[in-house]
Amino acid sequence: MAKATYVQEGNTLDYRNLGSEKIEAGDIISLTTRVGVAGTDMEVGSLGSVAVTGVFSMPKATGAIALGALVYFNTTQGKITTTNTDVPAGFAIATATSSDATVLVKLLG
Repeated sequence: MAKATYVQEGNTLDYRNLGSEKIEAGDIISLTTRVGVAGTDMEVGSLGSVAVTGVFSMPKATGAIALGALVYFNTTQGKITTTNTDVPAGFAIATATSSDATVLVKLLG
């Protein structure tokens, strides 16, 4: 039978900044099929932490977002949308009106 070895709880993950710019704590990071939130500053090439669970206030694109709506991260705008071709982020835990600049997002776990 196949065996597994416990590594970590999984609320935060080690993440190496392989980009060309510094990542700052709080930056939303695309993990291709979901997003995480940087827990630490990470210089290019350095290792840091990324939260992959929890609730975060995130910048919202135009339009209202309903409580419970699936939300996505537009990497070009750097904002949360309801467009399912963007990177999946999680779901809204509160309604955000068109005039709200942010939305509360429960990350995919």
